[in-house]
Amino acid sequence: MSGITYRKLIEKDLETFISMRITQLREEGATEELDLVPALAAYYRRHVADETFVSWLALDGEKIVGTSGMSFVEKPPYFSCPTGKIGLLSSMYTDPDYRRRGIAKELLRRVVEEARAYGCGAVQITASDMGVLLYTDFGFVKNGNFMQYKL
Repeated sequence: MSGITYRKLIEKDLETFISMRITQLREEGATEELDLVPALAAYYRRHVADETFVSWLALDGEKIVGTSGMSFVEKPPYFSCPTGKIGLLSSMYTDPDYRRRGIAKELLRRVVEEARAYGCGAVQITASDMGVLLYTDFGFVKNGNFMQYKL
């Protein structure tokens, strides 16, 4: 779409990026009231620096209107992912005033390409209700066996 540009996350974007991440979590139903900002800032600084986290941003002028994120993790190799490298998709968020314009799809395309370039054999996400259609249209397949144990 015209007027929207894309670029990678840089250090000066972190305050806005973190704020948008918290907005996304709240929009998805998070209710915990602890201050996540210090932990998020430490995570992003550490993993952007060691290149195990990458984010593409959508901008309208200088305003960040969309975010994406891909964390790279490594597990023991398995048959459907012989590299053992997996991309964990997160931080997919578009400002409500900019939704339904293809921004999320373009951000998704860019971070999936980052995962491919990193050598990932798979990309995983826990999708919000709002995101399911985007991901299934892109080619993601639901895995009904996903489980989580809270520590």
